[in-house]
Amino acid sequence: MVKLQFRALIEVLGKPKEHVEKSIQSYIEKLKTDEKFSIKSSVFMDAKEQEKTKLWATFAELEIETEKLDDIVYFCFDYMPSSVEILSPQELTFNSQSLSFTLNDLQAKLHQVDMVAKQVKMERDHMQKNSTLLLRNFILVLLSKNKLNIEQMSKFTGVESKKLGDFLDKLIDEEKVELEGDLYFSKLRSNSTNNKA
Repeated sequence: MVKLQFRALIEVLGKPKEHVEKSIQSYIEKLKTDEKFSIKSSVFMDAKEQEKTKLWATFAELEIETEKLDDIVYFCFDYMPSSVEILSPQELTFNSQSLSFTLNDLQAKLHQVDMVAKQVKMERDHMQKNSTLLLRNFILVLLSKNKLNIEQMSKFTGVESKKLGDFLDKLIDEEKVELEGDLYFSKLRSNSTNNKA
C-alpha cells in the first residue's frame, strides 16, 4: 500500500512563554503515540511575544506519514493544524466507496463538533442568565442599604461603569431602582422610609 506523506503546521498561542513552549512539546509527544501516524521530521520555533495581544506564539512544522486519506481527515479534526499539505503521492486515486467512507467520517466529525458547539452555547447562555440574576440581586441588596453612585457600585460589583449603567437603566424601567441626581437607590428602600414616616 502507498504511504501518504504530508506536512502540517501546528500553532500554539497563550501565556506565559514557558507554558506555550511546554504545550507544543506535549502536543507533539501525544501525536507520537498515535499509531496511525509516523513523524518523519519536526522543526520547532521559539515562542515569540505578539505585540498587540501580549500573548506568546510558537509553531512546529511536521512531516508525517500515514496509510489512509481518512487518517489525514482524522488528524485535521483531532490535532487542529493551521495548514496541511500532501507531499506524496502527487496523485491520489480512490474508488467511490473509499471516498464515501471518508466523507461519512468527515460528516460524523462535523456533527460531533456541532453538538459540542451547541452544548457550549447552551451552557454559556445558562451561565449568562445566572450571572445577570446574581448581579441584579447584588445591586438590589447594595441599594437597599445605601444610596450609591455608579462608580461606587462599579467598585463593589467589579462591573465597568458603562455596562453597569445599561443594567441600572433596565432596573429603573422595571421600577426596582430610582435615580436622584447621580445617586441610585432601591425603590423598596424609599417605600420603607416613607412607611416609617
